[in-house]
Amino acid sequence: MTAFWNVLRVNTMMEYVELKRYKANTISLLLTFYIIFIAMMFGIQVIGDPAQASTNTQYVIVNYIFWYFGMMTLQSMGWTISDEAMKGTLEQLYMSPVKPWNILLSRLIGTIANHFVLVVGLLFLSMATAGEWLNLNPVSIIPVLLLTVAGMIGASFIVAGMALIFKQINAFLQILQFIIAGLTFVPLSAAPYMVAAPIVKGVDMTRHIMINGYTLADFTMGDYLLLIGNSIVYGFIGIMFYIACEKYAMKKGLLGHY
Repeated sequence: MTAFWNVLRVNTMMEYVELKRYKANTISLLLTFYIIFIAMMFGIQVIGDPAQASTNTQYVIVNYIFWYFGMMTLQSMGWTISDEAMKGTLEQLYMSPVKPWNILLSRLIGTIANHFVLVVGLLFLSMATAGEWLNLNPVSIIPVLLLTVAGMIGASFIVAGMALIFKQINAFLQILQFIIAGLTFVPLSAAPYMVAAPIVKGVDMTRHIMINGYTLADFTMGDYLLLIGNSIVYGFIGIMFYIACEKYAMKKGLLGHY
């Protein structure tokens, strides 16, 4: 456990240093998403129903913030493995006394922690720009968000397993951006079957908290069971899938090839 915490601390700091050192790329990333939000808000005001403009703008703020956060989480491990393989350092990762999936998990947690700070800043900037202030109740938001992130991590391990075998999955990661957009922007009321997908239930519950002023007491036991069950299922499937891909890659000698 001590070894994992050391790895977590080092990788979290590494992610912070990379964001700080390559500040031009970090600023460009945030600016891109901010411009996307401006375009969405402008579209709502020009094309949408004026009576629903306020509510629709709030929906856009929550949805695109989760889109950004989901992309950073679900794509992180895939990019890490592809990058390590391209540099020829992937095999060295598996020579560490710490299990590789622990290293990848610590890097992902570091990415989540650092980008969460950026997400909060982006959220306040978007609310100030739109003049729409959401209900930011940390007591209600944080538990739901943590369970949602657990499901995201499981899905990220699935992407990591694919990257471990195929190495070059950049095209899939680009397509994944649009899949994540669909998961975050399509309301669960319009497509109830999407409750089986990762992050959807968590986004829906967070949306109710931030827009409709819900508290944890306003959700039913069924809501919590769906959220917890979704996170456990994707967490378990993701880790098992990754371990299976790891064993296959080692058996076929794929770790040293790109």
